[in-house]
Amino acid sequence: MPDVVNSLAGKVALVTGASTGIGRAIAIALAHAGADVALTFRTGLRDAGTVAKEIERAGRRAAVLQLELADPASISSVAREVTDQFGRVDVWINNAGADILTGDDANRPLLEKLDQLLSVDLRGTILASWEAARIMREQPNGGVIVNMSWDHVLVGMEGRNPQIFSAVKGGILSFSKSLARSVAPRVRVNVLAPGWIETEFAATSMDPAYRQRVVDSTPLGRFGTPDDVARAAVFLSSDDAAFMTGQMLMVGGGVVM
Repeated sequence: MPDVVNSLAGKVALVTGASTGIGRAIAIALAHAGADVALTFRTGLRDAGTVAKEIERAGRRAAVLQLELADPASISSVAREVTDQFGRVDVWINNAGADILTGDDANRPLLEKLDQLLSVDLRGTILASWEAARIMREQPNGGVIVNMSWDHVLVGMEGRNPQIFSAVKGGILSFSKSLARSVAPRVRVNVLAPGWIETEFAATSMDPAYRQRVVDSTPLGRFGTPDDVARAAVFLSSDDAAFMTGQMLMVGGGVVM
């Protein structure tokens, strides 16, 4: 992870879905910015342990917590565990989401994909945000919540998968704006909206010709990386964004403007 501004010294952060991909990059970036980091996983315990070691090598404390985002009891349990271990949560980043594009899940019926996205991404983000807000409103210094949307919710994309993904990620954006008004001024709520990022789908499942069309249509001429998203997450989590709430920050190379 390249150097980031040490803007989160002494903070405690929780990142959901942080065993791989964008979540992994965010967790490590927060540690390099000075935060102790609790990270959650659903099935990737070994990968999560590897991320925890990276955090500890950065000189920060790490905790690995299992989370089933579709289960409200699991969300409440993670909230209790992180406050028990660290005493507070200054930054809560809801990165975890259902994968409907790779592996066996890519071939599931459309309605099953929709139900999974609604249960995990939308409902899970709402419930986790409420837990985070509850904790932070009781803390002397409040806190920061960052939720994950998608840059294309603003312009749309053709196809059944993009339709349901837009509906869910657009819901997260709308919810986050209303939450930001509800919990201000003690808690800030903002949204990260990645575009085309080098994740497992881009690396293993995307047609090469389509991939080239994406690059050609991107003003900055490349796919983004998880580190690009992580840097934006550090900014939104820090006091550098102290006068921002209810905003969506797009990390997509200019495809959506």
